[in-house]
Amino acid sequence: MRAERATSTGTRPLRSGRLKGKVAIVTGAGSRGPGLGNGKAAAILFAREGAQVLCVDRVIERAEETCAMILSEDGEASPLQADVSRSSDCERMISAVSERYGRLDILHNNVGIESRKGLLETSEEEWDQVLAVDLKSMFLAAQAAIPRLVEAGGGSIINVSSVAALRAHGRTAYAAAKAGVIGLTISLAGQLAKDRIRVNCIAPGFVYTPMVAEGMSAELRERRRLAAPIQDEGTAWDVAWAAVYLASDESRWVTGQVLAVDGGLTITSR
Repeated sequence: MRAERATSTGTRPLRSGRLKGKVAIVTGAGSRGPGLGNGKAAAILFAREGAQVLCVDRVIERAEETCAMILSEDGEASPLQADVSRSSDCERMISAVSERYGRLDILHNNVGIESRKGLLETSEEEWDQVLAVDLKSMFLAAQAAIPRLVEAGGGSIINVSSVAALRAHGRTAYAAAKAGVIGLTISLAGQLAKDRIRVNCIAPGFVYTPMVAEGMSAELRERRRLAAPIQDEGTAWDVAWAAVYLASDESRWVTGQVLAVDGGLTITSR
């Protein structure tokens, strides 16, 4: 069954009900190109595990595609167009989940963009855009969601960072934003524990998704595959299974943590 979970969406899997009765928001729930992004995979697995999922994306067609996949497996999901770097859209997102499902238990902050430029090449405009999408959006989404999570008696916020925040990295704005996500996670975990709201962070390694595939050569993809001690390419499913754990009651005593899903990349000296 593990092999099926790791590689397939076409065959309906066995369901364990780890998230049964829970309502989740996944931001960045669509994929920007062919294949499977981290948010799309998380939304699918949350639904497979029994959650009702609000699939949020800036491009509604991407959210609708994810919902169609979930509905084809008899899961429960609905799409919403929103730009979560705007506070008004985050408030509208929380209103939508309350109206459609009556509660909120899980906020999966997955939305993000890349910047591949170093310090001297990064413009002020690009810096502002990356920080707004990759960091500010998570602050605004959490701020809007907290009252609903408190009403539910607690819940889980999962923020997606990157190993770029944990190792020297040439992509200046991206690394800074992802490091900020870790700081935000730890700060919120300390503030919200009294309300039984757990806040954790996933730091993916060299995962192959539609976002990172843009402009990547076959040679670079192979180098990435061999970079970590586990010399196998990471997929969105690997990141999504970590999200399932952090969303579930199995992690009820886990908060303020950074879970690197990276094949061991961050334990190497290279």
